[in-house]
Amino acid sequence: MNDADTHDDDTDRMLLQRMAAGDRGALAVLYRSYHGRLCRFLSRLTRRPDVIEEVINDCFWIAWQKAGSFRGDSRVSTWIMGIAYRCGLKALRQHGAEPIEDDPVRDERSSAHDPGEDRELRDWLAKGLERLSVDQRVVVELVYGVGHSLDDVAVIMQCPVGTVKARLFYARVKLRNVLPALAGESISHRENVP
Repeated sequence: MNDADTHDDDTDRMLLQRMAAGDRGALAVLYRSYHGRLCRFLSRLTRRPDVIEEVINDCFWIAWQKAGSFRGDSRVSTWIMGIAYRCGLKALRQHGAEPIEDDPVRDERSSAHDPGEDRELRDWLAKGLERLSVDQRVVVELVYGVGHSLDDVAVIMQCPVGTVKARLFYARVKLRNVLPALAGESISHRENVP
C-alpha cells in the first residue's frame, strides 16, 4: 500500500467513525468519493443503470448501518467493494442478469470527450470482457480497473485467493484468445464501411 492509499484509508476510517456517530455529512462525503468507482465496478455485473444505482444505495445504507462494526481487518475500500459486490449479486438474483441495451446518453457523454481511437479501443475491450463469466469480469475489474490486490479481491468476493488467481488466469487466457478475433472483426467492419 502506498502513501496515498494509506492517507485515503485513514480518511475513510475517520469518515466511518463519524458515520457510526450519526454524521450524515460523512456519509455524503464517502458516497461521493466512491460513487464513480462503484458505477464502473458494478457495470461489470450489469449494464442496467437503475440496478447499479439501486445497488450503490443499498451498499451505502448497509455501510451506514454497519459503520460502527467495521473491524479494520481490511482497507475501507475493500470493505465497501465487498458490500457492493454482495448487493450486486443479490440485485441480479432479484432483477435477472440480462443487461439492457447500452445507454445512448452515456455513450454520447463518453464519446464527446474521448478521441475516436480511444473509444474504439474501449469498445473492443468491452466486447472482449463480455465474453468472460461474471466472476472473471469482476476479478479483472477489481485487479486492473480498481487496483485491488489479489488478497483484497478474495476478501471482496469472499473466496480463497487461489480461486481469485484461477479466475484471473482463465480470464487472461480467454481474452488472449478472443481479442485478436474481435480486432479482426473491427478491422473488417471498418473496411466494409464506405
